[in-house]
Amino acid sequence: MRLPSALSFLVDEAIGASGADAFLTTLGARLLADGLPLAGGALTQAGPHPTIARRTWLWRADTERVIEALGFGSAGPAGPEGADVGRHWLAGLGSSVVREDRVGAPASGAFDAAVLGWAATRPFGESESELLCEVVRFAAAPLAAIAARSTLAVLLETYLGRRSAAQVLAGRLRREPGETISAALLYADLRGFTELSEAAAPNEVVAALDAWFDRIAGAVHAFDGEVLKFIGDGVLAIFPIERRGAAASCDAALRAVAATRAGMAHLDRSRAAQGLPPLPFGTALHVGEMLWGNIGTADRLDFTAIGPAVNLVSRLEGLCRRLRRTVLLSGDFAAATTHELIPLGEHRLRGIAAPCAVFAPRD
Repeated sequence: MRLPSALSFLVDEAIGASGADAFLTTLGARLLADGLPLAGGALTQAGPHPTIARRTWLWRADTERVIEALGFGSAGPAGPEGADVGRHWLAGLGSSVVREDRVGAPASGAFDAAVLGWAATRPFGESESELLCEVVRFAAAPLAAIAARSTLAVLLETYLGRRSAAQVLAGRLRREPGETISAALLYADLRGFTELSEAAAPNEVVAALDAWFDRIAGAVHAFDGEVLKFIGDGVLAIFPIERRGAAASCDAALRAVAATRAGMAHLDRSRAAQGLPPLPFGTALHVGEMLWGNIGTADRLDFTAIGPAVNLVSRLEGLCRRLRRTVLLSGDFAAATTHELIPLGEHRLRGIAAPCAVFAPRD
């Protein structure tokens, strides 16, 4: 007996789907091929993520397109709110029938459940409903695999960052030099953090760190940069040149710094209203090549950035306090950016043989 196209997909191919969106698109197309009068469909899953409680993928049969909706509440996909995401959108198609089915949870417990919702242009017949019941049964295993891969990717990216997570997922689990990256480099840290740690309660110190990282990392990501590492109260970020060229990468880094300064100024006003001290910081920008790879012991590794460019940008940031500047730029960075800058002369940097031409942005 020949399986319906949808069930054949679930048995033979679905476990290898690249993601929930691809799974829903293909499954919907196969159900159409099996003769079901679908107008659209929705798949909702919830899982571990620092900010996102659930994700819903919405598929339209007429366009074969999928859009994604994010939920930031506490309800899981099997709860009423998760189900409503699919129902309200599907109702907007003008369909006469909405059917939802809960799919079993993966054995890992990473996801509580999944909800598959289907909208039809007419009521489902008995055989069509039976097929949808079979779809739910056969969908459990591939959805579990997709959810497990998604959870792993989220966890790795949360703790390692996007670039390192991609390397781990690619199987780079040994000590090796890694990749050479040409980029605009940003290094920043808080000033007086040791004094703050001594004077404030631990929960206040953690809150201050979180607020600082929210603003600088948020600004970096907003301008398509990558945070590579949090180092104590410091941040190392890059704006890869390969994506858009040196000038555009350096300009993006400067805009991220400007956004950080605006965000920190607002934070300092809020802290002052609460009787808390400000959070001054220093930032350095440089452009060059760095080596990004695995170092450590045979069984305990960490991704790290090394090279002259990394050394220079970190030492340049240390000059901010002495020059009473929040932002300093190297001569190489100044040569690459299109922004107007203020020359501050050449300065010796600790551990760097040659003097460094130093610039500051015009506020």
